[in-house]
Amino acid sequence: MRTLENAVVVVTGASSGIGRAIAEELGSGGANVVVNYFHHKEQAEEVVEQLMQHGSPAAVALQADVSHPQEAARLIDETIKRFDRIDVLVNNEGINIDRALKAMSVEDWKAVIENDLNSYFYTLKAALPFYIQQRSGTILNISSLAGQMGNYGQANYGAAKAGIIGFTKTAALELARYNVTVNALSLGAIESDMWSGVSQEIKDGIAKRIPLGRFGTPQEVALAARFLVVDAPYCTGTTIQINGGMYML
Repeated sequence: MRTLENAVVVVTGASSGIGRAIAEELGSGGANVVVNYFHHKEQAEEVVEQLMQHGSPAAVALQADVSHPQEAARLIDETIKRFDRIDVLVNNEGINIDRALKAMSVEDWKAVIENDLNSYFYTLKAALPFYIQQRSGTILNISSLAGQMGNYGQANYGAAKAGIIGFTKTAALELARYNVTVNALSLGAIESDMWSGVSQEIKDGIAKRIPLGRFGTPQEVALAARFLVVDAPYCTGTTIQINGGMYML
């Protein structure tokens, strides 16, 4: 078992939804948390306030568009300047631009791949020298069942999420020698911002396809994240399914 007490945690896309839930769950265990955001400064600062009130000894909101390598590197460098180390990196940042292939533009494809896949490499690449120096730490990548079973209108998103799983396995192999674990969570239908524009009728139809009969919550994802970060030091290169039974390996 590892401890969150005074650990330094970076969560990308942490101003709302799943990222916020993970930040709050890890912060409540006594971690120092870097709340990364791109657009929503006020929301990120609200997360910081909540963290400080509920067990985090230090928390800070840092703006960076991690889909750009220089910004991702700046996020990690600023973390090191403030806390002298990084123990946990949670790659959660992502967008979706859903269109059938015949309507999907090159720009639609590139935007999602940059945000949902390349950003994971950029942050890990920037953090890698510090992990190697410390010879400890963990990395958690957020993926999706769209990358395992596909989903209509999500060729770009599915490709990115499938890539995350392959990236996680390779990173786990390469970083094991430094006592750094790398794992992924593959999410099904979770009540998050991504679903905000979807009608209740469509959501009800999706829920009928889920054996547990409902969407998951960000807090349920956060509990699984905490398990991999704290209670699973011998797990690396693994992908945990959180989808209510909608997809089973």
